Amino acid sequence: MTVYEGTRCEDSHQVAVKFTAKVENEPYISLPDHANPVPLEVALTLLANQGPSCKNIIQLLDWEDHHDQYIMVLERPSPCMDMHLFWLHYDRVFYEEMARYFMRQVIDAAVVCCSRGVFHRDIKMSNLLVNVETLEVKLIDFGCGDLLRTSSYDTYKGTERYCPPEFIEMGEYHGKAATVWSLGVLLFRMITSFFPDCSDIAYMDVNIWFQTGYSDECCSFIRGCLKSNPEKRLPLDELLSHNWFKITL
Repeated sequence: MTVYEGTRCEDSHQVAVKFTAKVENEPYISLPDHANPVPLEVALTLLANQGPSCKNIIQLLDWEDHHDQYIMVLERPSPCMDMHLFWLHYDRVFYEEMARYFMRQVIDAAVVCCSRGVFHRDIKMSNLLVNVETLEVKLIDFGCGDLLRTSSYDTYKGTERYCPPEFIEMGEYHGKAATVWSLGVLLFRMITSFFPDCSDIAYMDVNIWFQTGYSDECCSFIRGCLKSNPEKRLPLDELLSHNWFKITL
């Protein structure tokens, strides 16, 4: 996979052009408004963009399917950088107000994806673009994703450090609960600079984990996302109703 900066000839619009080499048995799915099956990543990006535009999901402007690769032309916000690089500029720790501002947008993108039948499966800093002037966030890269289903998944495709513990322990997981887990890992990393380890999760399970310098509401939100038992996690559709997002300064 290679991504280039580009300019659309017809109107000089700034774009990103992503070239993805096909693998053996490249997955394709059928979409109602397309005559032929579509590469899975393209289809998921199209579905995530379907309906009213979500400003926190990258827009797919055009695409082409070739024998050995597919090409996607995507919007390119400017000026922007991926959140991981932005986080490094902040010495690997976001202060609480910034973390909350980012998380509100990421959760909105995740909820919209799921409402449109898309399981992103790889929400992490490097898959989030940040406009460095407005701090607007956009979710990118659906290459590890799948169609969202109510039944469980028995294979994992994503970043190992964000893998839900139920897959490691039982070999299966559900899309929405795994998304909540990944959002918890994302926020944990934003404010601690680390990934949660076994002792952290043990503290989450008994509600005694906290991070110095951050509010009780922030820590409560993380604990709610990082329960080892997926049935005890906060529901994805209720995350933005948490008290942490009701704080005004």
